[in-house]
Order: sequence, then structure tokens, then C-alpha cells
Amino acid sequence: MTKVRQVMTENPVCCLGSDSVSSVTQQMQIHDVGAMPVVADHETKKLTGIVTDRDIALRVVGADRAIKGTWVADVMTPNPVACHANDNIDLAIEAMSLNRVRRIPVVDDAGQLVGMLSQADVATRLHDTRKTADVVTEVSQPNSIQMPR
Repeated sequence: MTKVRQVMTENPVCCLGSDSVSSVTQQMQIHDVGAMPVVADHETKKLTGIVTDRDIALRVVGADRAIKGTWVADVMTPNPVACHANDNIDLAIEAMSLNRVRRIPVVDDAGQLVGMLSQADVATRLHDTRKTADVVTEVSQPNSIQMPR
């Protein structure tokens, strides 16, 4: 039984709700990531949200907001779907599929960020072509379409 910790990316780059969207987009570019977990502070790393490149595209650029005067807390998704490092990978993949998300934060029992699980992690580290195909298919469907299992 494969655990999330065996597949996840450990110690992901993260940001604060008080960070500017401008600085976060620069960090996304530097670290080549499309999503950043948002934490309460860098010491406890208590997960409070997630901000994605799509959030920025739709809620900042699409809404014609000034990127320099917009804060992560203004555009992030609060209380994101998350999983635990000791969860069975199948549960995490199910959560990704049901919520149509390509990435989910991984937390410990105290809600502290310990990793990120992405569709790419599943594809490159799990070595299970069926599960990889399932997660790609499921998360790529429009919200109104439910794929049979």
C-alpha cells in the first residue's frame, strides 16, 4: 500500500496571505510551480489556503486588478482540499479527482504543511499507468461531467 509521503514533494515553497501577488508570481516562476500553499507563518507552516496560477490569471488579470496592489489573501482559495502524509495514495487521488484539482497540500495532524502532491508526482513517481491515467482524466473534466469509474 503506497502512502502519500512516498510520492509527494517534500517541503514545498509556500507564501503568506500578506504577500503581494507580484512577489508570489515571481517565486512561482523561480521555483517552476503553478501553485503555492498559503501558510499562517513560516515557523508553524499552518495551512490556510492555496494560490494557483489560475487564481492569479482569473482573479487578478481577468478582473483587471493591479497586480502590485493585490495580496495573496485577496485571491487565494481558503481551506483547500488537503491530505496527510500517511494517507493511502488512492485516497489522495480520489480527493484530487472529486475536487477537480491537480495539486493538493499535504499536512501533518496539526495542519502543518509538510508537502505537496501533484498530478505530475503521481505520474512520475507512482509508476502506475492506470492510476496516472485516471487522475489526469478525472481532474481534466469540466465540473458538470462525472466520469464513470
